[in-house]
Amino acid sequence: MSTIKKIFPVEGLSCASCAVSVESILKSIPEVKDVNVNYAGSTAQVTYDNSYPTAKLKEAVQSIGYDLILEAEENKSPEAEQSAHYKKLKTNAFLSLTFALPVVVIGMFYHMAPYANQIMLILSAPVILIFGKQFFVNAFRLLKHGQTNMDTLVALSTGIAFAFSTFNTLFPQILLSQGVHPDVYFEAAAVVIAFILLGRLLEERAKQKTGSAIKKLMGLQPKTVKIVRGSSEVELKIEEVVKGDEIIIRSGEKIPVDGLVISGNSFVDESTITGESIPSEKITGAKVFAGTLNQKGSFTMKAEKVGAETLLAGIIKTVQEAQGSKAPVQKLADKIAGIFVPIVIGIAILTFLVWFIVGGEHSFTHALLAMITVLVIACPCALGLATPTAIMVGIGKGAEKGILIRDAESLEFAKKTQVLVLDKTGTITMGRPKVTDVYWEENVDNKTLLEGIILTAERKSGHPLAEAIVQYYKRRNTNEVALDDFESQTGKGIKVQYKDDIYFIGSRNFVKNDIKAELSREMDHISNQYSLEAKTLIYLAQNKKVVALIAVADEVKQGSYDAIQKIKDLGIEIYMLTGDTMQTAEAIANKTGIEKYKAEVLPSDKASFVKELKKNGKVVAMAGDGVNDAEALALADVSIAMAQGSDIAMDVAKITLMSSDLRLIPESFKLSKFTVNTIRQNLFWAFIYNLIGIPLAAGVLYPVNGFLLNPMLAGLAMALSSVSVVLNSLRLKTVRL
Repeated sequence: MSTIKKIFPVEGLSCASCAVSVESILKSIPEVKDVNVNYAGSTAQVTYDNSYPTAKLKEAVQSIGYDLILEAEENKSPEAEQSAHYKKLKTNAFLSLTFALPVVVIGMFYHMAPYANQIMLILSAPVILIFGKQFFVNAFRLLKHGQTNMDTLVALSTGIAFAFSTFNTLFPQILLSQGVHPDVYFEAAAVVIAFILLGRLLEERAKQKTGSAIKKLMGLQPKTVKIVRGSSEVELKIEEVVKGDEIIIRSGEKIPVDGLVISGNSFVDESTITGESIPSEKITGAKVFAGTLNQKGSFTMKAEKVGAETLLAGIIKTVQEAQGSKAPVQKLADKIAGIFVPIVIGIAILTFLVWFIVGGEHSFTHALLAMITVLVIACPCALGLATPTAIMVGIGKGAEKGILIRDAESLEFAKKTQVLVLDKTGTITMGRPKVTDVYWEENVDNKTLLEGIILTAERKSGHPLAEAIVQYYKRRNTNEVALDDFESQTGKGIKVQYKDDIYFIGSRNFVKNDIKAELSREMDHISNQYSLEAKTLIYLAQNKKVVALIAVADEVKQGSYDAIQKIKDLGIEIYMLTGDTMQTAEAIANKTGIEKYKAEVLPSDKASFVKELKKNGKVVAMAGDGVNDAEALALADVSIAMAQGSDIAMDVAKITLMSSDLRLIPESFKLSKFTVNTIRQNLFWAFIYNLIGIPLAAGVLYPVNGFLLNPMLAGLAMALSSVSVVLNSLRLKTVRL
């Protein structure tokens, strides 16, 4: 039987263990061959028998309190659901903290005051029964399927502590009659719920805005196209286009499918595909790609690849699957959660049984107190805060430096980075053409007039470099002149007349070979020098004599060289990939100190290169700024985007550099090191409290010296573990990058 792989949005994922639960329930279905639930992306990538109804998948997920959004439910918005969930979580977290704080104060300092227990019961009841209701509901639903997670431990510890405290508040005489003081542990129950909700709120903030990249990629294609049918034009939906259709593309329109130009000519902005900042000229026979933008001119193209076959569709699919995959850090967290909860529950039950058997006259009371103490001290509050607090402080530190970090996954791998792959255009360079040099022949005495002629001619030109020249002369406050004649020769240059003189503006081939203009030896030498620097050259000839040379280039960003050296100092290998020519790539590499580079690469080539590096066991970071980098960014272990680039690159990337300054990349790696070390320290302290506290709570020292940990102290120890984790995270604010 054939199988099919689909990605479904999942609603209701509030913690990492929720993803484990959804994954487990789907894996229990015989027809499901493979499942990968991604908490950060709130998606489930499911491989299942083609004949199995998706409605059955939905029912299974709903049975444990979550929901799977099917394709037919387009009216449901995962983004809206995520926003609503965050608002509800925020409300519950802050209300629980508001109610829990006075309970802690009373429990610690005023527990002997009249009606103290009754007041704590009234204040803690909403925290347990309303704000923390989700823990008990989720734990019960999972229990029906024989599963446990962090919610189970939270529900057990807080539920038993609250129920026992409520019993002692309402019926204190029962324990008093047995010679045992009826202690209450409302503060422990309330604080546990409040802190766990706060931890989840911090985690939710760190993973927001992760699902819009695919929609933006899809938005690159137009909704409708104009098809030539006989002697007339017919407007069709993009889905109705078939191979062989002749499509009319006018100025400013997006190209809908991959194909060939069969008539007309124009310049097409292919930065979404190649990353090249300078638009590509398209004449008959040239290839065009879906998602690229036609600039000036119009042409007719023949559709060759449509739908899922287009280059853009391939990028979309790769990004979608890469974003839906699960990171190793998440798998590790799942494994720890899966082992930790049942072990703690087992220890608590064993503690109860041992005390019940050997506890003497008050065995049941001691057994119950010891079991509650174990569950309270083992509550995963510190574990819940360990990662998100460090991430939030690390993110804040990064934001101060202009580094936006999305999640713990990127931080973990950034520290381990062995290879950095850099896109050229917009990453190492500015990403837009700019006039870098203007060289004039000697004895030119009418420069002001000639500059006005250049400005006027280029303003009328449709050439993609014209705007850079126009902006250059506008900044110099150059005045336009009234030309007597203007003629644009597509792909070659411009011919204009002013009074009695004829002027030619264009490429070397145009002025030297087509119009046979005279080129001085000095001018020829300068032009060769500029060419070696990968600059595009525009010549001005007056009456068939070249008098000026304008060099246009995509300049290297300030600081790129320093950044490359700092990255090298960290022991990281650097590769530069570009869609430009080898000559341009070599020139940029020489300027920045990069030894390894590849030229004339497409997005699929970039993605393949990243795959190959990962296949060889390398931890790969990728930095880029455009849609053309999205595929490789999604596949990289660490993806870095420039904020001045495309929204899609920023959505796919886990790290965004707000100033697009390459020098922030080595700082990102350093921040990663400090933050990951802090997370590890937090996890150590979270576990050390349990490793020490659980045996003490179980009463291992009682036979030796009669020491038995009180649940009140267990609650305090639990709170201290959380405080130590938060304080340790706050130390990140003081580190220097």
